[in-house]
Amino acid sequence: MKHESGSISINTENIFPIIKKWLYSEKDIFIRELVSNASDAISKMKKLDAMGEAELPEGNKFEIKVIVNKNDKTIKVIDNGLGMTEEEVKKYINQIAFSGAVDFLEKYKDKSDDGQIIGHFGLGFYSAFMVSQRVQIDTLSYQKDAAAVKWVSDGGTEFEMSDSDRNERGTTITLYLADDSLEFTEEFTMRTTLEKYFAFLPYELYLEDAAKVEEKKEETKEGEETPDSEPKKPEPLNDTQPLWLKNPKDCTDEEYKQFYSKVFHDFNEPLFWIHLNMDYPFNLKGILYFPKLKHEFETNEGQIKLYYNQVFVADNIKEVIPEFLLLLKGVLDCPDLPLNVSRSFLQNDGYVNKISTHITKKVADKLTSIFENDRENYNKYWDDINPFVKYGCLREEKFYDRVKDVLIFKSTKGGYTTLKEYLENNKDKHENKVFYVSDENQQAQYIKLFNENGMEAVILTNMIDNHFMSLLESKGAGLQFNRIDADISESMKHENTGIPEAEVSYLENLFKETVNDEKLKIQVESLKNETIPAVVLLSEQSRRMQEMSKMFGGMDMGHMFPKEQTLVLNSSNKLVKALLDLKEKDERKEDVKLVSEHIYDLAMMSHQTLGPDAMAKFIQRSNEILIKVL
Repeated sequence: MKHESGSISINTENIFPIIKKWLYSEKDIFIRELVSNASDAISKMKKLDAMGEAELPEGNKFEIKVIVNKNDKTIKVIDNGLGMTEEEVKKYINQIAFSGAVDFLEKYKDKSDDGQIIGHFGLGFYSAFMVSQRVQIDTLSYQKDAAAVKWVSDGGTEFEMSDSDRNERGTTITLYLADDSLEFTEEFTMRTTLEKYFAFLPYELYLEDAAKVEEKKEETKEGEETPDSEPKKPEPLNDTQPLWLKNPKDCTDEEYKQFYSKVFHDFNEPLFWIHLNMDYPFNLKGILYFPKLKHEFETNEGQIKLYYNQVFVADNIKEVIPEFLLLLKGVLDCPDLPLNVSRSFLQNDGYVNKISTHITKKVADKLTSIFENDRENYNKYWDDINPFVKYGCLREEKFYDRVKDVLIFKSTKGGYTTLKEYLENNKDKHENKVFYVSDENQQAQYIKLFNENGMEAVILTNMIDNHFMSLLESKGAGLQFNRIDADISESMKHENTGIPEAEVSYLENLFKETVNDEKLKIQVESLKNETIPAVVLLSEQSRRMQEMSKMFGGMDMGHMFPKEQTLVLNSSNKLVKALLDLKEKDERKEDVKLVSEHIYDLAMMSHQTLGPDAMAKFIQRSNEILIKVL
């Protein structure tokens, strides 16, 4: 072909400096765009071959190679796809690709937040000018008698076309890097970038460091033979057949675990997983893992990697993946996903909504399946997965509807129970009421009372449980959750034990004077457990209001919901009986005061943590009592 120079006709200023400045913080996307184009060229070549419209040579092996050279300050992206003719270069590079870059800029340049655009896809070939001062294309079409073409541009509107010396089908794009982008000639930087986007590209991807190759050649010339004189066979960076593409029936547990460890660099084995493999009515493949959590605060550290035809797009795109699933780890490949769109568009996209609904259903189905077929392991998993399941119920009503019958609770009697099982087993003692424990250590005394009386409570110790209980109460007619220290059950009291009014009155006055809290209610009961002198009760409503107040930065809501705390004195206890015996002995008034203060503090310590001053007084008083005993 004859040498040709020309300019691209546009009615706007040079767009490349604008794009470079605008996407500076994400300039590694040029690699994603160029290698994606190379992959597309190979896919098209494969399709032509399958249709009988092109013939591949015997032993043909499709591959993509990226060569970095810090000596020359260049990067080459080489493929053996279908290549381009002279006319195709003019059409696709000078017209369509350039117009696409202009459209890309016009569409997104006014966005105040770059994060509003999913992955910044669509810039294509012209992303090369984000990092380059000059770009060269050498290409040879698969078409018979096609001539190789060279295209060169410095990123302005001018270009030159001439014959190329390329003699193999495909395309080489050479980037002559600008000085502020030379980090991409470092093998480590390029390897990290390629592994980020193309760990699962469908065609083998190789990386070569030309500077190192040249150094080895020089060493060989100088006679410095290396012990490893046999050249190493290059290995691809990627896995062309990721596990999610396989039929779930053909995958072993070990393969799932190895894939999890490889992708997420987590050497703790996942609890279980869900393999998504759907072709109709939409294409969706992937694997979701339920990780083992060391503590509750890890529940917000999930990672769902989104892929588009095996090319990485982004982590945790909330508009595509139901928010509660972001607590999990996994990979999703969505080939039909619209990419050149804003996040707000995705929120209303029908395809995206179908994906979200389908994934939610699959997760619920998996939980139900394990519950019904492997209850023992389901119980074991519950401590790790319950924050996720509860959050899912709060965020997605459809998810709650699907899993409501497999929600389980750890029981103070040992083992686990569903809500239905709990209500059925305890209906004679407290119908439609669920007692729960929020701190097994703090509330140990109340648990002991429950156990002694054959009563059952469930253990709800996660931060999310307050909201979860409210959800369950709203769904169940008349259902009520009460913390274990909210009430004293009739079954814990002696039957028909009348306590003289005078004794009740004395104890009430004594403890009101001792505690000096007008809001505190005093109650005297004869409990079956005679070792406990007193317990403190707080109504469920008051407790929830207190916790809501903490959530809102300590806002004082006491005027709206007064603190309904009750001190229940056990008239069956020896200490309480001793106080009654000493009521007429003036010389023992100090002892009575000392013991009554101590009884109150002991009851409070089983209910909540004492404040610094109260704890200091408790320790001092304990010393005084020990001295008196000795």
